[in-house]
Amino acid sequence: MAALRFRVTEPDAGRRLDQVLADRPEIGSRAMAERLVAAGAVTVDGARRAKSHRLEAGDEVEADVPDALPMEAEAIELAVAYEDEHLLVVDKPAGIVIHPVGRHETGTLAHGLLALGAEGGEDDRPGIVHRLDRDTSGLLVVARSEEAHEALTEMIRHREIERRYLALVAGRPRSRTGRIEAPIGRDRRDRTRHSLDTETPRDAVTWFELVEAIGRRSLLDVRLETGRTHQIRVHLEAIGLPVCGDPTYGGRDDLGLPRQFLHAYRLRLRHPLTGVALDLESPLPPDLAAALERARGA
Repeated sequence: MAALRFRVTEPDAGRRLDQVLADRPEIGSRAMAERLVAAGAVTVDGARRAKSHRLEAGDEVEADVPDALPMEAEAIELAVAYEDEHLLVVDKPAGIVIHPVGRHETGTLAHGLLALGAEGGEDDRPGIVHRLDRDTSGLLVVARSEEAHEALTEMIRHREIERRYLALVAGRPRSRTGRIEAPIGRDRRDRTRHSLDTETPRDAVTWFELVEAIGRRSLLDVRLETGRTHQIRVHLEAIGLPVCGDPTYGGRDDLGLPRQFLHAYRLRLRHPLTGVALDLESPLPPDLAAALERARGA
């Protein structure tokens, strides 16, 4: 059992208790939040409240959160771009979440990585040192030991791992190359989004280069300097170039895309333990390749 304690901030003022609890990563779902409230495991300023109780800024919320059960390995079909005794590079398909959260208690990438010998870091995120959004595909480096996890984490912190993406966007950039530097955090009005309009800003830098102009769209090669949640999607929307197929950040499109056109196609790093240079690439998956051809033919 773990004790959770936090003060309500302005963005959550007026929201329901169960909604705010569900947003906490320690709880992760409305169903779990409701169970905790119903069990009397939650108090607001020392008093038990109904799940529909409206919170005020400054309220102190406390909850007793049960410890998670040990995660079990699952056989999930994953393409492996590179592997040795120290690390893996997997080619993540779209539609799979990275680690257990909310209703995704099984079938996550983390469950599949556990079956491939991933180790290091938190128990529910074995070997994971960086993330891809659920509907973003592509390359992800994963540790197979605590030593490799620590080394990869330091490399991420010091920006020693190059991560490049292909993004099809609506519109045309003003220049062939560009650098976007703007802090990102959870949006102050819509907590399902991240944006530049936030009370919790974190530095974020994104580089882009025009690969191909395709009518009213553009194919960009995007490089992350930092790795904030939804960073590419937020930054490109902020400069008027939303990622095609991304309704969350303004990228609704007519290409029949089932998800945002964003693919982590290249990963470059020096092996954290051997020092060997690794330069790995992943081709566009069929759904994005087909959408790109439709765009070219439009």
